[in-house]
Parts: sequence; C-alpha cells; structure tokens
Amino acid sequence: MATSHTRLIIYFSLIIAFLLPIYITGCSGSETTTDHSEHHQHHHNGHQQEIHQEHTQHEMSDLEALYWARIDSSRMNFVQADVDFMTDMIAHHAQALIMSRLAPENGASDSVQRLAARIINAQGDEIGTMQKWLRDRHQPVPEVHIDGLILMIHMEGGDNHDMHGDHHGHHGHDAMHHHHDMPGMLTQEQLEELAAAHGSEFDRKFLTFMIEHHEGAIYMVDELFAADGAALDRELFDLASGINAEQVTEIDRMWKMLDEMN
Repeated sequence: MATSHTRLIIYFSLIIAFLLPIYITGCSGSETTTDHSEHHQHHHNGHQQEIHQEHTQHEMSDLEALYWARIDSSRMNFVQADVDFMTDMIAHHAQALIMSRLAPENGASDSVQRLAARIINAQGDEIGTMQKWLRDRHQPVPEVHIDGLILMIHMEGGDNHDMHGDHHGHHGHDAMHHHHDMPGMLTQEQLEELAAAHGSEFDRKFLTFMIEHHEGAIYMVDELFAADGAALDRELFDLASGINAEQVTEIDRMWKMLDEMN
C-alpha cells in the first residue's frame, strides 16, 4: 500500500509538472492579447479625439474668419455725410479743448474747472474714436495740433490748415467749408475775448460760449440723422447719440451754473 501510494503521488506530481508550464503560457498569452487589444483601442480613441479637435479648430477658424469679414463689411456701410460729420466734429471738439484748457490758468471757479476737465477728457477721447473710425474706413484722418488759441488741422498725407484766418481744409479731395463757419464754433475774436477774461468774468464767458458751442454740436448731430442714408453704421450711430446726450446734459448743467452766479 505504501508503495502504491508513493507511486500515485509521483504520478500526479509528473502530471502537474507537465501541465503547469502549459497553463502559465496560456494565461500569459491571454494577458498579452488583452493588453494588445486595450492598447489598440486606446490608440484608436486617441486618434479619433485628435481628428475631433482638428475639426473643431477648423470650424472655429472658419467662424472667426466669417466674424471679421462681417466686421469689415459693416465698416463699409457709410455715406459721405458720415465722413463729413466725423471730420467736422473732430475740429469742433478740438476748439472745445482750447476753450477748456484756459480754465485753470484764467482763475476759473472750482465748478467751472471741474466742468472743463470733464470736457477735455470726454471730447479728447471722442476725437481719438472719430479718427480711428475714419482710418478703419480708409478715409482722410484729421490730426489735431493746438498752439495756444490756434487750431491746426493736419490731414494725414496732406497739408496743414490753421483755423485762424481764411485758410480752408479738405474732406479728402473735396473742398471743406471754413471750420469757424460750423454751428457753435467761436470766432478767433471770441476766443481771444475768452482768453483775456479772468475769475468770475471768465466763468460767465466760458459758460455762455460753451453753451453756444454745445448747441452747435447738437445741431450737427441732428443734421447727420436727417441726411439720407446716414448714421446706419453702428459705431457712428452710438458715438453721435452719445455726443448728443452728453451735450444736452452739460447744457442743462451750465445754465444752472449761470443762474447760481446771478
């Protein structure tokens, strides 16, 4: 019995020794196949993700190109009345800067100096906006140069035109009326009268002249909106509407300041 038992143990040991390597090899092969399949699937998913990202980027590029094309197209939606308004208003605003810069040096009251500072900030920014509008639409751009009471307008690529005397500027190739003839613009004599005033006298003259000046700007906006096909450009419409609202508000404020002085 002992011998038979021993032989049985040896027999089973041999079977295990023979089958174990085959089993291990089979399991290893199965794991290798599984790993290879997972690697293939991961590679396939990564490739699909790259294709999706490239497609999305291409669509974004197309949308961006369409956006800028529409922006460029909208910038061409203007008429000569729009160009004339922007060009004239640059010079109109520039004279307001000349008037307002006199306030600190001529002993204006604190309230008038604050008003003058607001006008300088607002209308200075608007001059820059109007110059950019003209430049973006490939129109002649007036550059402003101020020397004391003298306003010089230099058209980019053109000549200098001073606003003192009888010189005339140009809207591109077309003749432009004298800037002093625009609504609300002070004559050179009125500017000199303002510059010679001091203290409360300056305050009264400044407020009186600036009310007239602002009313002229409102008239120019009204003329723009009445012109056939004008102010359809969104940027110009927003700017002109803002100028109108700003001038109306400041006229009311200036009348109140004059009333308080009397």
